[in-house]
Amino acid sequence: MLVLLPPSETKSDGGTDVPLDLGELSMPQLTAVRDRLVDELTKLATDPDASRAVLGLGKGADSEIARNAALRTSPTRPALERYTGVLYDALDANSFSKPQRAKAYARLGIGSALFGAVRASDPIPAYRLSGGSKLPGLPTLSAVWRDSLADALLAEAAGDLVVDLRSGTYQQLGRVPGAVTANVLTEHADGSRTVVSHFNKHHKGLLARALVLTRAEPTDVRGLAMVADKAGLRTEIASPTELLIIT
Repeated sequence: MLVLLPPSETKSDGGTDVPLDLGELSMPQLTAVRDRLVDELTKLATDPDASRAVLGLGKGADSEIARNAALRTSPTRPALERYTGVLYDALDANSFSKPQRAKAYARLGIGSALFGAVRASDPIPAYRLSGGSKLPGLPTLSAVWRDSLADALLAEAAGDLVVDLRSGTYQQLGRVPGAVTANVLTEHADGSRTVVSHFNKHHKGLLARALVLTRAEPTDVRGLAMVADKAGLRTEIASPTELLIIT
């Protein structure tokens, strides 16, 4: 099973590992595109005004630009520790035992505008680049990744179930045919249902945690629902490739 998480805009600082080595990342077929994007993002960081415009940053975000300037020299840490925020708080990887962390490394992947996708164990630096950004002189990131990312993810899954918890922006970078998606809906007193961003991220984090901790190996949406239900989530199967989580 391969569970694909979305990245987050917020990332932890520092790290204890050596600087970025693209050759050490999973899915080496993506190395050429990664190398090009790292070069372009580092170059962009030499122009703070252009960086703010391209990345949608305010004037107080110089630390984000500095992160990009140091992409090839700053320390790295496993991607599972790099990304932060609501989903990753719910995942609560810090509470994993060593065997559970090993399972997380085996089961979790994380989408990335800069790296396409990485395994949870891949050592990466802090950076700032969103899936909807467009770097100068390049097409959209969905166009940059389209030809390589989907194939790389299929190869990485090796025929196992793919649970795609990425947001729409990151799914567009490389869709995985046949992947099961999970959508979170809040049910109101009148029976209507709506999507609420905070609950979406929180409950996807809880689902990802359940998929790390379970001993089961789901092969379809029904198996996925069973794991989620056992973890206390309320689910409905919308289709063979869509699970609903109701809050």
